[in-house]
Amino acid sequence: MKKIICIASILITYGLVAQTAYLHCGQVFDSASGKMKKEQTIVVEGTLITAINKGYSRVDSDDIKIINLKTKTVYPGFIDMHVHIESESNPQAYLNRYRLNEADVAYNAAVYAKRSLMAGFTTVRDMGGSGVNIALRNAIAKGKISGPRIFTAGKTLSSTGGHGDPTNGNKAAFQGDPGPKEGVVNSVEDARKAVRQRYKNGADWIKITATGGVLSIAKSGQNPQFTTEEIKAITTTAKDYGIKVAAHAHGDEGMYRAVASGVKTIEHGTLMSKRTMELMKEKNAYLVPTITAGKQVAEKAKIPGYYPEIIVPKALKVGPKIQGTFKKAYIIGVPIAFGTDAGVFPHGLNAKEFGYMVEAGMPAGEALQSATLVNAELLDQAENLGQIKPGFYADIVASDANALDEISTLENITFVMKNGVVYKNK
Repeated sequence: MKKIICIASILITYGLVAQTAYLHCGQVFDSASGKMKKEQTIVVEGTLITAINKGYSRVDSDDIKIINLKTKTVYPGFIDMHVHIESESNPQAYLNRYRLNEADVAYNAAVYAKRSLMAGFTTVRDMGGSGVNIALRNAIAKGKISGPRIFTAGKTLSSTGGHGDPTNGNKAAFQGDPGPKEGVVNSVEDARKAVRQRYKNGADWIKITATGGVLSIAKSGQNPQFTTEEIKAITTTAKDYGIKVAAHAHGDEGMYRAVASGVKTIEHGTLMSKRTMELMKEKNAYLVPTITAGKQVAEKAKIPGYYPEIIVPKALKVGPKIQGTFKKAYIIGVPIAFGTDAGVFPHGLNAKEFGYMVEAGMPAGEALQSATLVNAELLDQAENLGQIKPGFYADIVASDANALDEISTLENITFVMKNGVVYKNK
């Protein structure tokens, strides 16, 4: 019996199992109101928050762990709606498509996942990879490895030669003729089959590349790449299967088609017109800005050899405009969901997005809400995530300073709990 107790103690010490705990918090961000509540005790039992008490509750049992966060500001675990968990930008990234095996990608993804979690992002939406992202989601959910809760699109849907065509840039002998299974759509029939394939594979979302993109080895970064009929076939089929659709889009015409055809989130939105902004308000479609990625690609494009030559002019043109478009969209009232495009820049730096949003005019409280309450609703997890509230998952993070006064404090998260398990406390 003593041996069993000792093992349990070790597991708890190293954050491998959940334990009943009282978190004594200096102040807690209430994402529902957007305000701070001072001197609160969060009671966690197992994977759930069971109570929020005013003041610092006394503990009379040796079975309850006290976690002292009295000098910290505490928030619900952050949710990033746009990451690429399988990869990370580097000068060898395009060559690595031919050098790395699926197992290599998986091991790398596990590193990126843990880094994201330790940065305070307890949930992410993965916006496209090779399919390893689905296996990674399952492994994390089963507790095999550490990482954020993942909702994933699996493989992206593109048109032939489009931003998500996996054979772009290949020599002719290696191009082949990829179809719906590989994520390439060229008709209404292809569109339906591709969605059904994603459902079969276990995807949580569908992601399409409605326009050209910056980092693909293709000339245009903004032309529309799906017909309205194809997008409608994707969204209506996805709806039948209970799946929402996200659209990568830089050019305005492609994103307008996407919103008009039932897409729920627009990723990047760089050249968005007022007409499209008004349509997004009407349709309750969300902009996922990814300002950090825009800034990063513009900077990396200035480094000789970092990107293939065809990418450089696109990066220099598109990257610097994303923050300005976000500002216009926010002012006009477009719904905003926090998302970074981590993977285009190093995983773990996701919180830089908060600073860029505030810099562009969004109050810090609203930026925090976009990464908690808003994103939980978009993921259909409004009853589980995004709030520190009884009955919700115990996804709790903390920083040394109050982010409402000092937004940069979120770039140094000092405490991370996910599902009641402490992964970081310093």
